[in-house]
Amino acid sequence: MTETHQGRTAWFHCFAGTAGDMTMASLVHAGADQMAVASIVAGLAIDDYALHFEPVMRCGLAATRAVVATFDDAGHIHEEGPAPDAHGHDHAHDHRHDHAHEHGSHRPYAVVRAIIESSDLPARVAARAQRVFWALAEVEGTMHGVPADEVEFHEVGSMDAIIDIVGSCAALEVLGVDRIVCSPITVGQGTVKAAHGEIPNPSPAVMELLARRGAPSRGVTDRKELATPTGVALMVALADEFGPMPAMTVDSIGYGAGTADIPGRPNVVQVVIGTQAAPSNSPEPGQPAQLLEVNVDDITGEVIAHTIVALLQAGAYDAWASPIVMKKGRPAHTVHALCDPAAAPAVGEVLLKETGSLGMRGSIMQRWPQRREDAVVHVQGYPIRVKLAPGRAKPEHDDAAAAAVALGLSLREVLAQAASAAATMV
Repeated sequence: MTETHQGRTAWFHCFAGTAGDMTMASLVHAGADQMAVASIVAGLAIDDYALHFEPVMRCGLAATRAVVATFDDAGHIHEEGPAPDAHGHDHAHDHRHDHAHEHGSHRPYAVVRAIIESSDLPARVAARAQRVFWALAEVEGTMHGVPADEVEFHEVGSMDAIIDIVGSCAALEVLGVDRIVCSPITVGQGTVKAAHGEIPNPSPAVMELLARRGAPSRGVTDRKELATPTGVALMVALADEFGPMPAMTVDSIGYGAGTADIPGRPNVVQVVIGTQAAPSNSPEPGQPAQLLEVNVDDITGEVIAHTIVALLQAGAYDAWASPIVMKKGRPAHTVHALCDPAAAPAVGEVLLKETGSLGMRGSIMQRWPQRREDAVVHVQGYPIRVKLAPGRAKPEHDDAAAAAVALGLSLREVLAQAASAAATMV
């Protein structure tokens, strides 16, 4: 039984980039018992692999490296390690050996999903791993113009990538981490080699993952692939928020090493594990949030509905409209948008453009978002996203509606089945 610590937070500092093996190794270095991690990973419905951790130095800094060795049908061992990129450099992180396709790395998303579903994993480990692979499948599907369920994974479907992702989720569980925060993610430049040939660096998958989540990143003049799709997917799928280290009492610090030892910069992911302060009777300060509003009396309901969608796409936390009565008894609406203060310029521009208002007003508020997680369940083979909160699971309406049409069921039936499937994850 895994020990848990209420309110435990992990802050990932991706100042040198991120990768799947580095994430898992950082958590082990921070105190996740490696035997407990390996025991959880052993519940995967796969074999012919070995996982171990070794102490290393990166630019004079003590760190831990995760090593995944896989065995092909002929019994040959293939260990995770650097492969030369298009410029003759070694990859900084966890990229696959030259024979990846010879031992089963080319797996459809549906197969990877089924592997996790059929595995003996703790519920939260399985749910977190499914969220990471769903994020990758959505991105690959968008890039290649196919439904997510038909995506063919290349590097991220390999045995070592599956172990990196599930192992990272297992290490989070061993440490009892409830909340995940991530710093801006550092990326490189130039081009790198991938399964489809030479591609831009950062890779299209990395950029799409960052864009979909609105995750902050920064580029440096380094031609190594500093941020891999596996590492970025772990952050964008699992992080509750992005930003500086949150307020907490620090319990431990870990450093997960990439394969290469880069002169002048420790090639590591840093993780800080801490405990949030115990709740008090007086409310703690919430997160600052910008409220933007306009009053309009000359646009239709359809335009208001379109504006709300556009505001959410622009990065608003929430957007809504309220009926009001203006001077001379004119019926009208106030259109509201709540967003991060840093997103206010972009959200405000959309609000003015879509409503045609001649001005807007705003105020700084506080918000206390409750801890929530995203997961994916399947109703008779159809994926449905759900939001998980303590004691509650809320299926995504659009996914449930599409499944209801395809299955010939009522929306209520699909929502009920999805909520029932998600109940074990709450």
